[in-house]
Amino acid sequence: MSKTSVVATIGPVSNNPATLSALRQAGMTVARLNGSHGTLDWHAATIQLLRETVPDVPVLLDIPGRKIRTTQLRVEPSFLAGDIVILTTDTSHDGSQKVPVNYDVFHEKLRTGVRVYADDGTLSFIVDRIDGRDVHLRAENAGTLKSRKGINVPEIDLGQHLVTQRDRDMIDFARQHGVDFVGISFVESAAHVEAIRGLIAGNTPQIVAKVENQGGLDHLEEIAQATDIIMIDRGDLSVETSVDHVSLYQKRIIAAARTHGKPVIVATELLHSMIENPLPTKAEISDVTNAVIDGATAVMLSGETAVGKFPVEAVARLRSIVTLAESHQQQRAGNAYAPADLRAATQALATTLPITKVVVLSRTGYAARLVAMAGIPQPIFIVGSDPALARAWQLLPGSVGIHLPALQVGSERASTIALQALWQQGLLDEQDIVLVAQAASDNALSSLNQLHTVQIGQLATEQGWRATVEA
Repeated sequence: MSKTSVVATIGPVSNNPATLSALRQAGMTVARLNGSHGTLDWHAATIQLLRETVPDVPVLLDIPGRKIRTTQLRVEPSFLAGDIVILTTDTSHDGSQKVPVNYDVFHEKLRTGVRVYADDGTLSFIVDRIDGRDVHLRAENAGTLKSRKGINVPEIDLGQHLVTQRDRDMIDFARQHGVDFVGISFVESAAHVEAIRGLIAGNTPQIVAKVENQGGLDHLEEIAQATDIIMIDRGDLSVETSVDHVSLYQKRIIAAARTHGKPVIVATELLHSMIENPLPTKAEISDVTNAVIDGATAVMLSGETAVGKFPVEAVARLRSIVTLAESHQQQRAGNAYAPADLRAATQALATTLPITKVVVLSRTGYAARLVAMAGIPQPIFIVGSDPALARAWQLLPGSVGIHLPALQVGSERASTIALQALWQQGLLDEQDIVLVAQAASDNALSSLNQLHTVQIGQLATEQGWRATVEA
């Protein structure tokens, strides 16, 4: 069982039943939707298709947040170095003369001489002059400015609100359609995370805080403590800080996530060459391998599976690379994790006793995360009564979420009921020695939080279990 999740972005080439099934078979564990592209109707239809085709795959919806982008363009202008390109906050334009952006006071925040980047820094401009709502940019390199591409201005604080109306609308949409995770762009504080959590008002969708600028790096520890999951968006991070430092920042962010016991997703250009080619470069393979060895719990494909020519091959290749990296890693026993609560106890027992599998009973996901992030080598089965949480647990390293509707975590017979269900499903057998973790309270010191071991064959005999007979 692989410890590393593979997140695949679903787009025009992959939102059909045949490709989704093939992606799942190839190793996709999480499906990502980019809320900056496509209409809400498109996303709603794609979520429904995912639920029908690959119902066990959780859905991550990246919402635009404070990220500034070009709008949907009828004409995508091409230009040479030295040409003038006009950005405007007048959204009536279509790209033929001027390119609209989605931030209505963008023109008020800039000044002459400031450098503006687009499309993950591949396009660079200098502000030549500002005329009303129009920002005249002089191109520093040739290229094409496309629809829905990110705009970055690292030199200036653009003064955006923590939560936009678009955020509110997208979170309402995510809740209505049973999305499992929401990705939040340009998170710079725990207050930003808590503002989003207040809008969610529940256990799901879980929050993926995207660290992608200097503000995020400066407040990394508080973000890691507040969020459910961290994503390293290397595209914006390289533009907003320094492209030469991105690998070092990635290591720093992974280390912070591990210290706080939070899953961390590494994103952007992992197998970028596979958008056009059937094989990745050697540098891309090395990049993915080192991310896993450093402690990434998930790796993400973007254009490779959304618009690329080889989406299934990209997932299969990524799954192969991470499996080999895990083999080399030899499970470093979670030595970067802080010695605390259920996590440390689970790690100690799982590595000193002849445990073959670990079963976690979790009500809110607290115990699920603690145990899964303990860095143990055994397969982990996380059981709970919330179907959305059970799906979301697939993102945790080495874990399978199991939904048992009637399970009452914390009750006297909860562990016996869960173990019998897993045994009847063929996930446990008589030879297994299972470590059972149960957390009925989110308080790490609660007496309701328990660890015990079970020999399945002995328990099955004592309880008189019988395998479920197929109809």
